[in-house]
Amino acid sequence: MAIIYEVNPPKIPDGEISDDEINSSVEKLLQRVSDISNFCNGIHVTDSVLGTKRVSALSIGRLLKNIHPNLQITISMRVRDKDMNLIKHLTQESIELKLDGILILKGDPSKENPTDSGLIPSQVVKELNELGYGNKIDFFLSLASNPNFEKIQKKIAAKPKGFMTQVIHSTEQVQRISKELRPKGLRIIPCVLLPSDKNNNSAKFLELDWSNYKENPSNFIKQIHNISGDVLVTSPNDFTFAKETLMKI
Repeated sequence: MAIIYEVNPPKIPDGEISDDEINSSVEKLLQRVSDISNFCNGIHVTDSVLGTKRVSALSIGRLLKNIHPNLQITISMRVRDKDMNLIKHLTQESIELKLDGILILKGDPSKENPTDSGLIPSQVVKELNELGYGNKIDFFLSLASNPNFEKIQKKIAAKPKGFMTQVIHSTEQVQRISKELRPKGLRIIPCVLLPSDKNNNSAKFLELDWSNYKENPSNFIKQIHNISGDVLVTSPNDFTFAKETLMKI
């Protein structure tokens, strides 16, 4: 049962950049997490969203767990650009760092490394569970906001701890997913993009209709949490609004 705030690690621009510049960006992120940590139960760290090169999710997860040992820290792990040996190594490292969970996802192609490992997230979770890693850390898979339940049977059969959804825009979506999957013992973590002018480009890219909750996002988050027991809040371009919204919950 958690309200989780999503953070994106700092980008690593093309060309020369000093360690001081990267460290400064990381420190800014850590300060933001410290500021918002009193108003949420967990932090989820993304992994190179849209294929953009960033500081690794594991590196940020390590720092956050050291600073906030009682905060739930989960990370995303792309499989597009990794083989199973590397995935197992990163999973073991996450366990040793006492991270709380890993969202295994395909990941968007990157300009630096357009190759595709061919790995399928559900198959990766299945193999990691068979090797016993699932007894030491929770694995999650991604889920569409309006899933076809007949087509996700392989995901369910992989036995993840649960699913993190793509961005949702209505309580009906969450009710439908929760009604189908929570009785199976699966944790459902719906994702809500906060309705801020600074997040407009993200909303347009996702073709998101946030008219249902634009006037009162904190109440919408409460409703989602009451239905599913968890909610993931994302506000990639407006930290101030995110903090203000979570303070109201």
